[in-house]
Amino acid sequence: MIKATESLLGMKVSIGQKGLFMATLVIVTWFIALVLVLKFATNLYSPFNVLWVLLLTHLYTGLFITAHDTFHGTVSENKQINKWVGIICITLYAAFDYSKVKAEHRKHHQSVATEHDPDFYEGGFITWYWKFLLHYISVTQIVLLAIVFNLLHYLFDIPKANLVVFWILPPLLSTLQLFYFGTFQPHNHPESIDNIHKTRSQKKNHLWGFISCYFFGYHLEHHKKPYLPWWKLWSEK
Repeated sequence: MIKATESLLGMKVSIGQKGLFMATLVIVTWFIALVLVLKFATNLYSPFNVLWVLLLTHLYTGLFITAHDTFHGTVSENKQINKWVGIICITLYAAFDYSKVKAEHRKHHQSVATEHDPDFYEGGFITWYWKFLLHYISVTQIVLLAIVFNLLHYLFDIPKANLVVFWILPPLLSTLQLFYFGTFQPHNHPESIDNIHKTRSQKKNHLWGFISCYFFGYHLEHHKKPYLPWWKLWSEK
């Protein structure tokens, strides 16, 4: 019997086992792609590496979007499983503090595009993006990532150049992807938005919606129904 899962905002949606399946699919696909490229990419000047970086960027974005879904309780009806999937995804993404990011995301939904919204800043793209990063990055996180970088290099004999190109660059590019489609584009100039959510949305194009940011560009739909996981957002268009 499918049970209802409680979302971050207290609403409910039946997700059954599909949420956990989708989360597992994202994690496993990311892991296989990363291992393959770190193992077999011996020529960093190959033009195919551009495709690898783009693919990994997309998969890193998938890790974060999955973690984001756990904030809303839409990965598993079991709260502990839901939480641990979120911790795993956000740790694999870039060792962010799960509790902090979840708490700040709650504030974002409660006070969209106001002075109480931690993700909102009245400035240009570059300044806003920089403040966005500084708000979430910590010294502990940087130290942990540096330790993992050296472990991967010295224990698994992975060249540092490969780690920079395939392990550091993709999540950095992913932060730009997430910021642009999930924060800047939907919430920029809220005074020009005429809905109570102060959020705009991408035009309906499901292929681009998935490629750009796992349908997260359908951002008004997300704010209207935050209890819907990313793989259901398209159905609201």
